[in-house]
Amino acid sequence: MALSKLQRRQRIKHRIRKIVSGNATKPRLSVFRSNKEISAQLIDDVAGTTIVATSSREKGMTPKKGTKIETATLVGKALAEKAKKAGIETVAFDRNGFLYHGRVKALADGAREAGLKF
Repeated sequence: MALSKLQRRQRIKHRIRKIVSGNATKPRLSVFRSNKEISAQLIDDVAGTTIVATSSREKGMTPKKGTKIETATLVGKALAEKAKKAGIETVAFDRNGFLYHGRVKALADGAREAGLKF
């Protein structure tokens, strides 16, 4: 019997999380994509805390007439700026089981443009 989309993503997510982990100096950049919104956070897995988080639901993140990819780019740039204020320059990217394509890629490119290294 075939897996559902969610079950397939969960399998991929667990496979990625076995490898990717974050600490205080190099946190994990975790991306979550829903049908309408996208959010990202920097996580210290050793302490179990979220250092920095941002979402497309925050004020000023969504352009008046823009695509979801443009919104994802803005979220990536905003996350990188918050990370720089917190003193973080390098991260480990966790696509959370989503394909590295479209909005997930746009968020990563936006974060890279703003100065994050991963």
